[in-house]
Amino acid sequence: MNVKNYVIKQAKLVNGKRIDILVENGIIKEVAPHIESNYEILDFQDDYVSAGWIDIHTHCFDKFEIYGDKPDLIGYPHGVCTVVDAGTAGSDTIDELYQQAQKAKTRVFSLLNISCTGICAQNELSDLSRLDKNAIIKAYQKYPDFIVGLKARMSKSVLGDSGNQPLVFAKEMQKQVHLPLMVHIGTAPSLLEDVVNMLDAKDMITHIFNPKDNGILKNHQIKDCVYQAKKKGILLDLGHGSDSFSFEVASKAFEQGIEVNTISSDIYFRNRLNGPVYSLVTTMNKMLYVGYSLDKVINCVTHNAAKALNLLNLGDIEVGKIADFTVFKVVDQDVKLVDSMKHEVISHQQIIPTHTIVKNEIYTIGEEE
Repeated sequence: MNVKNYVIKQAKLVNGKRIDILVENGIIKEVAPHIESNYEILDFQDDYVSAGWIDIHTHCFDKFEIYGDKPDLIGYPHGVCTVVDAGTAGSDTIDELYQQAQKAKTRVFSLLNISCTGICAQNELSDLSRLDKNAIIKAYQKYPDFIVGLKARMSKSVLGDSGNQPLVFAKEMQKQVHLPLMVHIGTAPSLLEDVVNMLDAKDMITHIFNPKDNGILKNHQIKDCVYQAKKKGILLDLGHGSDSFSFEVASKAFEQGIEVNTISSDIYFRNRLNGPVYSLVTTMNKMLYVGYSLDKVINCVTHNAAKALNLLNLGDIEVGKIADFTVFKVVDQDVKLVDSMKHEVISHQQIIPTHTIVKNEIYTIGEEE
């Protein structure tokens, strides 16, 4: 249903407060305890209303068999207003991703892979000739409102014998285009310690709760370099994926004071259909189980997510922001959750999205379009 001018009456926020939200032409124009208006009224009663959820690590470009999906299979039907393709496309394929994104009901952005090929195969950074400075600059100049960052996958299967050179290149490119940088970690090389040393404040490390030897734990304790990363202002992203989330790692990190800044899914068609990811909200529910508060979980997919990628018009219910909203309920209901190690837990509470408002359309989740 198309909705451009409306008032959400007595929207319940995660802090328990109730507010009215007036929207004109898809922009939040007023937020107040009570608003009088002749516009259409939306009343979600006891469901929560938040800024639209943002998944900053997805693979929503369906060109390649290895990773990929469609934005509208992982986005608005699951309460997600914005999906960010995290490096599936490089400069060679960004035109195709952009064209696909323009047709989507879900809002789409791109983290451009520093390899010109994108993830056409697992080892896109094994050939240093694929690191093309001019091609990246040209792509960003063409799509400055679509490309919101750079992506470098710094793990053994991706790098081959390239060592840390791709990350050196990524940092050099960052100085040229002034964009956020997301770095994927996994099996060494590269060593986590090296990645932390090479990154700066506001850079992002994703797959932070992966269970691998090169992860954040050593002998069940957080490595010193992780505390160093937090001290430097490096942002920690969850990036669940098929192989990169462990309840044990996430729980031990929580106990030792290490929490993510952003919750993301690293979703693509296989782990959406067959698990263990399924959806962003499934990942959010896993962090509720770990011990994160509801407010923290929602902040990780709204304010923090928008801030990490400089999406300044999204992420908050504030005057002047784009009127993307996710409506959801929290129910005391058992749900089985599984991590990338196939370890199962039973959580006694879950977030369930009920409506998505994005691009001036309201979708009731579960209803056929």
